[in-house]
Amino acid sequence: MSSRLLVGPFNRVEGDLEVALTIEGGRVREAQVNATMYRGFEQILQGKAPHDALVYVPRICGICSVSQSVASARALADLGGIVMPPNGQHATNLILATENLADHLTHFYLFFMPDFVRPVYADRPWHAEAVRRFAPDTGEQVRAATAARQRWFTLLGTLGGKWPHTQSVEPGGSTRPIDAAERVRLLAKLREFRGFLERQLIGDALETFTALDSEDALWAWHARDPLGSDLRFFLTLVQDLSLQTLGPGPGRYLSYGAYVQPDGSHALAQGLWRGDAQRLDPVDAHAITEDATHAWLAQPREPLHPLHGLTRPEPDKAGAYTWNKAPRLGGEVVETGAIARQLASGHPLLRDAVARHGGTVFTRVLGRVLELARVLPMMEGWLQAIRPTEAFCVPTELPDEGHGVGLSEAARGALGHWLVVRGGRIANYQIVAPTSWNFSPRDAQGTPGALEQALVEAPVRDGEKTPVAVQHIVRSFDPCMVCTVH
Repeated sequence: MSSRLLVGPFNRVEGDLEVALTIEGGRVREAQVNATMYRGFEQILQGKAPHDALVYVPRICGICSVSQSVASARALADLGGIVMPPNGQHATNLILATENLADHLTHFYLFFMPDFVRPVYADRPWHAEAVRRFAPDTGEQVRAATAARQRWFTLLGTLGGKWPHTQSVEPGGSTRPIDAAERVRLLAKLREFRGFLERQLIGDALETFTALDSEDALWAWHARDPLGSDLRFFLTLVQDLSLQTLGPGPGRYLSYGAYVQPDGSHALAQGLWRGDAQRLDPVDAHAITEDATHAWLAQPREPLHPLHGLTRPEPDKAGAYTWNKAPRLGGEVVETGAIARQLASGHPLLRDAVARHGGTVFTRVLGRVLELARVLPMMEGWLQAIRPTEAFCVPTELPDEGHGVGLSEAARGALGHWLVVRGGRIANYQIVAPTSWNFSPRDAQGTPGALEQALVEAPVRDGEKTPVAVQHIVRSFDPCMVCTVH
């Protein structure tokens, strides 16, 4: 006999989220993911001057506002044929990476690990240590990470003037130049954050950790000190709770490529990693569509590419259960996030772990920690590459007619902005956020989104109203619902 369970609203999630579960035989048989809020930024932007988008879009979110700014700036640059100077590219990458790494740190310490403090795990031998480290507000490592995050964000005072809603990112670069003395101070802040990662989170040199080239090498590294660092503690939980089997996704992983370099390449490559074939395919952005069959939004006759997208509320629509559309790439469900970036950029540890287990709670969290360890040294290199006497931003002139697309990578994955300009005003502006991909509803063919697929077969214990396994799976995707319902 099956039963229905509504889980939500979730705490420790940016925005509002509910998940409706059909339970049968102590496991999830079917899931529907509901983004419960409507905000309407895409309508707000219509009729505005194109450059005004840079004022509005950061306000979509309070924790990934820079990501929205960067995608919008790229769309405007595409509209105007504008190319950033190298300094502007490095500065923009530093601003974006500061926010992305902060989000990864926040996810691990404040969103994900506190679930292991729950009383349901009180009989586990590691529970008391989990409470000591990760209890919300009082956990020793939670407090240490919160302090490290606060100090880390002071970078953005120098790089961008403020955070959130940093306004220094422009189509032509960054309006906040960095002088030689500031570069020295910024490098010192990077070294301080490196120290936290190496001593507390990873428990080893970043380069030693990122040199691990297989899952076997990871477990051998872990065995040397199973409870020493916070990552090693997480790996101990993976072994004890079989987190490597929990929450398998669709097996296709999308990255637009992260941190564009002056030569046009990406520091973390773009591509669609197909887990079944162990193959990286190029991303065809023209194959992206949005299906509103099960969203409280008007449904065109067929799914539309975002450049021609439609966002019109229909709150009484039959068969709808969310405000989120269903993005598809060539008609396929994909997963996005740090796991996708590490797979696309070819890191051997994550490719091996995903080849064995797929996209699961274990591999998603591992991908984020791996990204922290990989990107911080990149930031050190970008700071060293800055030439303080050269331009950081070029003048911007936008045409009265045209369209543009800005593809970027937020902490949570692939972020795209598409805009159409007519008569010097925004005629259409469409955004597909990372959580739009991961938390999408079913499409017209009835195919569930990535999280909806990942929740199937999740165990539900007798009497659980907020099943802990469901919590782990949902948080492994690190949702940002306010971006989803832009």
